[in-house]
Amino acid sequence: MRLSAFPPPSSSSAFLSNNNQPPASAAAALTSPSSFSCLSLLLPPRFAFSTSSFVLRSGPPRRPACPRQMLLLSSLHGNAMAELVTSSDDSRAVAAEKRGGAESSTSTFLDARTEEDILSGIRKDAEAGRLPSTVAEGMEELYHNYRKAVLQSGHPKASDIVLSNMCLALDRILVDVEDPFVFPPYHKALREPFDYYQFGQNYIRPLIDFRNSYVGNISIFSDMEEKLQQGHNVILMSNHQTEADPAVIALLLERTNPHIAENLIYVAGDRVVTDPLCKPFSMGRNLICVYSKKHMFDIPELVEMKKKANIRSLKEMAMLLRNGSQIIWIAPSGGRDRPDPVTGEWHPAPFDTSSVDNMRRVAENAGAPGHIYPLALLCHDIMPPPPKVEKEIGEKRVISFSGTGVSVGTEVNFDEIAGAYENLEQAKEAYTKLLYESVSDQYNVLNSAIYGKERVDTSSPAVSISQPWSNVSVT
Repeated sequence: MRLSAFPPPSSSSAFLSNNNQPPASAAAALTSPSSFSCLSLLLPPRFAFSTSSFVLRSGPPRRPACPRQMLLLSSLHGNAMAELVTSSDDSRAVAAEKRGGAESSTSTFLDARTEEDILSGIRKDAEAGRLPSTVAEGMEELYHNYRKAVLQSGHPKASDIVLSNMCLALDRILVDVEDPFVFPPYHKALREPFDYYQFGQNYIRPLIDFRNSYVGNISIFSDMEEKLQQGHNVILMSNHQTEADPAVIALLLERTNPHIAENLIYVAGDRVVTDPLCKPFSMGRNLICVYSKKHMFDIPELVEMKKKANIRSLKEMAMLLRNGSQIIWIAPSGGRDRPDPVTGEWHPAPFDTSSVDNMRRVAENAGAPGHIYPLALLCHDIMPPPPKVEKEIGEKRVISFSGTGVSVGTEVNFDEIAGAYENLEQAKEAYTKLLYESVSDQYNVLNSAIYGKERVDTSSPAVSISQPWSNVSVT
């Protein structure tokens, strides 16, 4: 595979390095997917906000790192992956500087130079009691699966990319195991002193086949950015496929819509802020933390606590929306899509009407103008979820190199729909159906473009697909 599998160059690449040699030791881009299960808010039609704070704890509390500063994103191109590898030294240096401080770790992984160094480091830390056995097993599995996937790309420096990204990812996992980060109801992406956002971008980038990836209706994304600049809010009603969804969306949009790529806020489930292998990636995203409807009743005695926590998180969301210029992503299905057990085909999971309506009402009551758009995402092969919803934390992570796609439909206005119905409940159902059908239609276009035998005529009257990183339109 040629380097053209990766997006073309950007004049403002944040990863450029003057050193064209691959790093001698681990370091570099950052970790793996963040399992972003987007959840239902489970709120009654009328609700009262609580003023108490809410956190999801996975261990002793730790103060979040410094507030992030906005960095200009750009896509890698041409010798993109080579640049990604050579940026390792900078990432390693930043991580190494934190040894001995609140973010400290030993050099177990940052000084690794071979696969054997990595694997023996995991085993030694497990034997020394620094890593729970289940986490150590997951780290080994993640390494092998990530390595296999990146090698599928055919990139000549694939082995260096794997070493760089996995060493830094494993170091971040170890840091959090030893000093667990606590996620507040509203979490801002941590950008300094360690840039967890760029870390996640660099980790997922080698898994995307950009030659076989597409963006649908790029002009609508640009319209959304204009609305955000005017102080309006934007809500994206989306399907949800993998833990890597946030990184995939940001990578596909970073060249043309960097503001959306960096500022998008995800409604995310408790699993991605408690699973040790997910947490470092979640720390690099803007999150509204809630409990998923799919896991709401896993432990009956915690149901009421989870519902109250979701109300508190919704309060945080409402406060954000009052300020305007917010863009929020939610999956009204309450979790990730799954393939049909008989045919094996993937389709967006149905939207939950109550989740859609809760988000609509919060947006309408924010004060600032709000706009709701249907968004379709296709990236299931990068990191497919388990065949069935699992109660236990710590799922097996299958990883592949694959084409991906994201598309947004035209804005759907509830008032225009409601006017055709006398019954409000019927209007809510019709509104949800319209959003879901738009997502499904866009998904089918992306599916044809990525997996169809022929790419011609894959666009439709409602969906125009393109590859903005190569300035090529597919019609």
